[in-house]
Amino acid sequence: MISQGIIWPNGAKCAACLSFDMDADSLIHVAYPGDGHTKVSPISMLRYGPTVAVPRIVETYRRLGIKQTFFIPAWCIEQYPGAVETIMEGGHEIAHHSYIHENPLEQTDADEAHWLDLGIDIIKRTTGKAPRGWRAPLYNFSNRSLDLLLERGFAYDASLMGADIPYVIKSRRTGGELIELPSHWGLDDWPQWVQSFELNYMMPVRSAKSGFALYLEEFEAAYAHGGLWVPVLHPFCTGRLARWHVFDAFLEKVVRRGDVWFAPMEEIAAYARAEIDAGRFQAMTDLLPQYEQPVGRVFPR
Repeated sequence: MISQGIIWPNGAKCAACLSFDMDADSLIHVAYPGDGHTKVSPISMLRYGPTVAVPRIVETYRRLGIKQTFFIPAWCIEQYPGAVETIMEGGHEIAHHSYIHENPLEQTDADEAHWLDLGIDIIKRTTGKAPRGWRAPLYNFSNRSLDLLLERGFAYDASLMGADIPYVIKSRRTGGELIELPSHWGLDDWPQWVQSFELNYMMPVRSAKSGFALYLEEFEAAYAHGGLWVPVLHPFCTGRLARWHVFDAFLEKVVRRGDVWFAPMEEIAAYARAEIDAGRFQAMTDLLPQYEQPVGRVFPR
């Protein structure tokens, strides 16, 4: 599909959005509901994101004149209003990322709808408008998520990994469509740097430059082939001083070059939708859910 790709605006070689998931300490309270509040050191690690890293990241964006997207659990919007205000003052998109990082794959239909709606209401009250995009916590997009998003007027999803450029996800049940803005685990900072004995996150911590090498190789491929470069980052992790120092230097060089389209994901999705509707972009379409029943049922035992 990349050979039949999308033509990006103003001759850009590729499109890019450094999407940040500002989960803060929501992760702890979901994983450890009984004693998460006692885990002082890992809470401090995760709170570094909204309190220290977000202002640093937003300042880089201000200096470079770019707008990007922050996916934020609604509980974190309520807990960290200062960080959210900083993001909004910078003109960045705030997108939906659950209520408190709950897992849709472990929910009933009614529960997933309830927490999705609660998050929408909080984002509306905070930003003055409904969110346009959603990313499932830990990419846990359920077999009902697409229909729930369609019913609520979302424009795009950013949870799936099925292409190198925007594509269409279409409901098998209703025929409704969303734009999918894909990424993948190779662009996620969790395997690169997240380590906490107390929380059982045991990743090999790489140096700032060696960890960034993966993002650079992915960017160079997207640039060469007209792809979409969407790192999935976390402020407490990539926003650390040395790591963001490396990202900042890279962004300054690329933004000044002027041939990469840095935009919020809602703008990228809207552009892709317009190109599809105008017949200029023949996007891949993925029918969801891919299967309606366990595949094992078709095999004899």
